[in-house]
Amino acid sequence: MWRSKTRAFLLRSSIPRLSPIPSQVPSKTLTLVPPPPPHASRRGFSNPTRFHNPKFFSSTNESFSLDDDGKNPSSTVDDSGAGETQNLNLDESHASPVTFEDGGENPSPVSGDPDNLSSLWEESVNADDPEKIFAAEKEVKGAADEINVDEEVESIRETLECPGTDFERSFTKLWFNFNEEVLSKVLNTTVCSSEKLVPFFRLVSSTYESVKTPRTVGDLVSAVSNSAELTKKEAYMLWDFIKEIGSEKGLANTDTLNKLISMFCNLGKAKAGLEVFDKFDEFGCSPDGDTYCFTIEALGKRSMIDAAWAICEKMLNSGCLPDSEKTGKIISFFCKGKKVKEAHLVYLMAMEKKISVPRSVLDFLVGALSRNDETIHAALELLEDYQGEALKYANNSFGSVVHGLCRIKDLKEAKKLLLRMVNLGPAPGNAVFNYVITAFSKEGEMEDAKSLIKVMESRGLRADVYTYSVIMSGFAKGGLMDEAYEIFREAKKRHPKLSPVTYHILIRGYCKLEEFQKALECLKEMKEDELQPNTNEYNNLIQSLCLKAMDWRTSEKLLEEMKESGLYLKGITRSLIAAVKEIEEEEIHSIDRVEA
Repeated sequence: MWRSKTRAFLLRSSIPRLSPIPSQVPSKTLTLVPPPPPHASRRGFSNPTRFHNPKFFSSTNESFSLDDDGKNPSSTVDDSGAGETQNLNLDESHASPVTFEDGGENPSPVSGDPDNLSSLWEESVNADDPEKIFAAEKEVKGAADEINVDEEVESIRETLECPGTDFERSFTKLWFNFNEEVLSKVLNTTVCSSEKLVPFFRLVSSTYESVKTPRTVGDLVSAVSNSAELTKKEAYMLWDFIKEIGSEKGLANTDTLNKLISMFCNLGKAKAGLEVFDKFDEFGCSPDGDTYCFTIEALGKRSMIDAAWAICEKMLNSGCLPDSEKTGKIISFFCKGKKVKEAHLVYLMAMEKKISVPRSVLDFLVGALSRNDETIHAALELLEDYQGEALKYANNSFGSVVHGLCRIKDLKEAKKLLLRMVNLGPAPGNAVFNYVITAFSKEGEMEDAKSLIKVMESRGLRADVYTYSVIMSGFAKGGLMDEAYEIFREAKKRHPKLSPVTYHILIRGYCKLEEFQKALECLKEMKEDELQPNTNEYNNLIQSLCLKAMDWRTSEKLLEEMKESGLYLKGITRSLIAAVKEIEEEEIHSIDRVEA
């Protein structure tokens, strides 16, 4: 074993050094020193190639010896200070003295095994090729029983993180022990640009094939993708390297490819993320739930909705869904992209796989389904998924479904759902009651509308002005002005001040029946309640008086009221008053001429 170690050190000794040690004086007689084990301390003389004393032949006056176990070196100095021989107290079978020619740099063996030493020296002199150096390193590495991992990692990091250095040349010149654990720790702890990490990994893995494993490839991808200052150039450099090695020995696994998709997603590179997704089969990997989620998210950032749905269809066919949070993101994404039916399919698959999405996602999905007339009944079915504590806070979801049912005029289901809320929860508010009451009033189902007011009161709710107004409108629309006026009186008892809309409903209803006197009385009562009629109110009433009753005199009085209130009547209505007045005067003149 010592011969292989010695050979490696001799090979490295042939590398020219930048600055020789001035204090060294060539010694004429030296003893060949075997290299220390790789795990020895890097300080002192444990690894001379790491520091500025790279040669294995010493020119100092120190004498070295090894302990009995042959591992720990010790040194002594000749008292005379002028000795020219460096000796190691090794077993005779392991020592081979070597001498230098006078003043020369070429050694020639003088004792030991001349053939072996001569062949070693000849190889070392010709070992200028870095590949030979790495080959020797690999041989020494195989002979090492153990490695001080932390020390190796620290040394490699110092070299890699040193700014302004050519790390490729440094790693060619220096001796490092690489294995899977060392490289993994380097990648996980090194703080340097991603632009260095990929070439570094390529250099090391091309020399030490054993370190190129799924673990180290995954660590490389993690180190680059998690970089805070990652650039698009570095991301594409990493992806190009993964494409080169992806099909080798299964080096690229699903987790590694998922990190790449997520990296491109964060950079907004949807097409690159899609390219990674398409490489799964080629690399012998199977997509999982995270694969589909990251790809859909990447495509969504570029508004590629159709492409995202194509990926989602593959996910549904495979049955591989991500966790509940990521599944919820997919559902919300398609809801926002106006693909509500597709989002509903994802939700149904999640329920089949017993994946419970967050309640906020369910609320969002129900709301989106309720806004579409074609999917309102699907939203109604999803209300069954609200159970226990979640049911107490589902008012908005239930309310949106009630509103949707009223919009499509499915009053039977709307009332049924409202009564279910009354009996089982969540407790409906005034808005939900008003949805149903308004729908019944528009359809002329006035008895159902009035009955719901009683239900409101039984629940401790008080019908608001809007509730009374829509019921009054329903009666007025059917010409039932007495019933409308009765509701008006009831509303006035419960609400001292009504809205102008309430009076407007009565005035228009009476005008429609040509009961103008009652309409004028309502207008007067409106003023007494300190509610000022607006221009439209006067305009509609004057037009009705002129066109139906031909009463221009009352119309002129209303015109004067408007002026006093600072309101301006439309020109066409003014002309209408003048025209009706002119017609009446012509009729009077015609009658007078006939009598004459």
